[in-house]
Parts: sequence; C-alpha cells; structure tokens
Amino acid sequence: MPEIIFNGPAGRLEARYSHSKTPNAPLALILHPHPEHGGTMNNKITYMMFQAMLDRGFSVMRFNSRGVGRSQGIFDRGEGELSDAACALDWMQELNPNAPYVWIAGFQFGAWIGMQLLMRRPEIAGFISVAPPANLYDFSFLAPCPSSGLILQGGKDDVVPEPSVLDLVGKLKAQKGIEIDYRVLPSANHFFHDHTEDMIAHIHDHMNNAEESGREIDVNMKKVKKAA
Repeated sequence: MPEIIFNGPAGRLEARYSHSKTPNAPLALILHPHPEHGGTMNNKITYMMFQAMLDRGFSVMRFNSRGVGRSQGIFDRGEGELSDAACALDWMQELNPNAPYVWIAGFQFGAWIGMQLLMRRPEIAGFISVAPPANLYDFSFLAPCPSSGLILQGGKDDVVPEPSVLDLVGKLKAQKGIEIDYRVLPSANHFFHDHTEDMIAHIHDHMNNAEESGREIDVNMKKVKKAA
C-alpha cells in the first residue's frame, strides 16, 4: 500500500491511498481519532474501516492530520483538521474525476470532523460515525443533516457515554429526508476491544442495505441538482 505525501493547508500531509481496480469507483475517506490522545491513521479501528472500504471496491484514503506522524503543522482544535480533510478529499477527486459519489467514515474525533465535512461537500452520499463524541463536542451544525448514514456505539463506552450519542441520534432522526441507522454493541467499550469484527460486520450490513436501495446514487443526484 503506497505512502502518499500531498500538500495540505499547513504543509505536507502523510497518507495511505489505495486505488480501486474498478473503473470510476466511488471514493471513501477515513478519519482518525483525537491526535492529542494518540490518534493516527494507523489506529486499529481507522485501519479496519479503511480495509472494509477497500474490500468493497472503493478507492480509499486514510491520512494523518496536521502534526501527526510525518504530517506538518500543529493541532488546531478541529478547524485546521477539517481543512486537512477537505484537502484530502480534493486530492482524491482530482485523481478520480469520474467517481460517482463519496462516503466518509470517522472514529471518535474523526467522526466529528467527518460530520462537519459532510455539511460542506454535497458529493458525500453517506457516512459512518463510530463513537461520535457527542458529550465533548457540539454537533448542532447538523441542522439539517444532509445525508443518511450509520452511527455505531459501544454500550460500555466510558469515554463517550451511550446516552449522549442516543440524544444526538434522536435529534437527527427528527429531521425529515434522512435515515439514521443507529446500532449499539452492548458489550463493546470505546475501542471496541474484542468487538472490532462485529463492528465491521455492521458497517458491511449497513452499506449492503444502502446499495440495495440505491440510496447512494439517489442522494448524490439530488445533491448535485440542488448544488447546481
């Protein structure tokens, strides 16, 4: 899997990118957890989501945000990291101009960044948020949430308590025009120890359902028309 270095808003960004063998494949961008707590693109959950998208035939990237690994810059409390994610998506889209749609996936802090990027990029047709830190960060910007997606949570998470995520899900489900697939793994902790395979199985199941319903393409076309 080749290492990629590309220019970001605060200097070079380090990434891993895998190009699909399928012509005009969709894109997936995977975002890592909090940099100040050891979060990198090599985090186990981040890596496993990368592999899941790779197995589904996506062209997929995971990268280190500013100040992480070989990426230049310093931690910017979310604003700069959002710019980094947008730059990473730009890089993939320039390489894949005919990609029909994009999925974004993030774990913890990465889920918060991913949901913000979702609000800014109409080509993102679906999202996967694992343990979104609803107790630590403001998600009120999702008003309304522009796309349907999956939220996965551990029932024994002592970093992001499940009730805080349930409250976020309730607010999102009250919005019209989207579907939030909320799944709780009752015995899983914040890092899904001994439950990572179950987590990935839920991701595949959600995406299978999305593909069968044709939601990705339908949502993408609606967004493109609206943006035009």
